[in-house]
Amino acid sequence: MRHVLCVLLLAGCAAVVSAEEKRVTVKAEGINRDDAVKQALRKALEQGAGTQIASFSNVENFTLIRDAIFSRASGIVKDYKIDKEQPGAGGTVVITLTATVSTDAVAKAWGEVQNVLDQLGRPTIAVIINEKIDGVVQDESMVENKLNDFFTRQGFIVKDRRALAAIAQREMGEALEANNVAKIQRFSKDAGASIFIHGSASADQAGMEDLFGIPAAAYNCSVQASVYYTDTGEIVGSSGIPQTRGLVRGRKEFNPQAARTALENATFPPSDQMNDRIPMARDLYIKVMEKWAEQISGGGNIELEVERIDFRGYAALKKALDQELRKNDDQIKIAGDFTRNTALFRIRGRMTAENLAIRLTDPPFDEWIDIRDVKMNRIQAVAKVTQP
Repeated sequence: MRHVLCVLLLAGCAAVVSAEEKRVTVKAEGINRDDAVKQALRKALEQGAGTQIASFSNVENFTLIRDAIFSRASGIVKDYKIDKEQPGAGGTVVITLTATVSTDAVAKAWGEVQNVLDQLGRPTIAVIINEKIDGVVQDESMVENKLNDFFTRQGFIVKDRRALAAIAQREMGEALEANNVAKIQRFSKDAGASIFIHGSASADQAGMEDLFGIPAAAYNCSVQASVYYTDTGEIVGSSGIPQTRGLVRGRKEFNPQAARTALENATFPPSDQMNDRIPMARDLYIKVMEKWAEQISGGGNIELEVERIDFRGYAALKKALDQELRKNDDQIKIAGDFTRNTALFRIRGRMTAENLAIRLTDPPFDEWIDIRDVKMNRIQAVAKVTQP
């Protein structure tokens, strides 16, 4: 009932403001021109539709939907003009642009994301960080726990590895120490996570320093992490931080508290230490949201895996996919591989995995394959006795 009320509320808002447009001028910096434009369009959407989006704050999963909308800025803000382009510090690019933000387009996008959440539920994520202090692997990662808390607050369902059974925890620890990404991927998939973050964090002694006349232990640390799709192992994005130092008052050079302070500041730097860089946790979140928003809007890669199929069936199925799916959209790209009676098709186009799975239940595909599992970007099927 609540979801129905939310949709009615959004439809009502769209009707009231459907004719409204707002022009805004923004400036943003990126690692290259495309990135700078993307950041500028996100800013334009935040400024142009911020009040409209805030009016939906009583809607369930507000934070998650809002950030998904902002992540889709380049697809929502179509009308813009670049006013100025100039080099930034360290080889970056600074873009100033004027954009027209349509409240009607924002309301439509909001409804689309809300609909996906109603159908698929909130996205699930697992965070697995191999953390070392002075070269010793920690039983529990402070960075991992902080990231778990952060993603939970943003609306994700977080699969905490501390909830795994004792044997699974031991095996996970061994996989972490060996940096076995494939095994970590399998654990994340078994836990029901659609996305997982895997990385490393280390903090090492850096001697003693004077902190306003009081001795303090210093630790240098670094943190690196990558985001993966659990079903396919595809890397969504990566993030890292330069070496960060943490200080804690004390007379002993070995001070795990100082190490944890350095690691926390690396992941969630205090405001006076940010130096205009995006905090690592926020950077990971933005990368996750950009890919998730792209996938739910039908703009990403979908994998179709068909087991127990011979090569003749694979060739016929690939030909049928190409002919049928490209009838209404000639921009769809289809690639395939055949290995040991298993076909793997990679399909890129403006569709979701769910929509593709529904299409595969119609002729001619319904006589050839049975759908067994549908995830956000992966469909698993088995060939019927009667193959193409």
